[in-house]
Amino acid sequence: MCTSIVEIVPAEGAGKGGDGWFGLTHSVVSYDHPHHALLEEAITIDFVNATRGPEARVAVELTLQSAKALSEALVKAIAAAEIEEGARLRNS
Repeated sequence: MCTSIVEIVPAEGAGKGGDGWFGLTHSVVSYDHPHHALLEEAITIDFVNATRGPEARVAVELTLQSAKALSEALVKAIAAAEIEEGARLRNS
């Protein structure tokens, strides 16, 4: 069953593919049949540079539980980074 669950967001940063590092233009998060993971359905995260073609893509396929753990880790790391950035701004 195709779910049509897709979220696309702009992304600034870099990803490393087969040809080395490349700048990112956006990220795509979806829930559907994975291409490589041996799962019925997976959360897939693609980091993409649309201007460089299909070679400029880094992808992961995760179980729902792994995606939840990653989401929680991102929330914690972002909160800690915001505190760090705030302290840096106050000290400059």
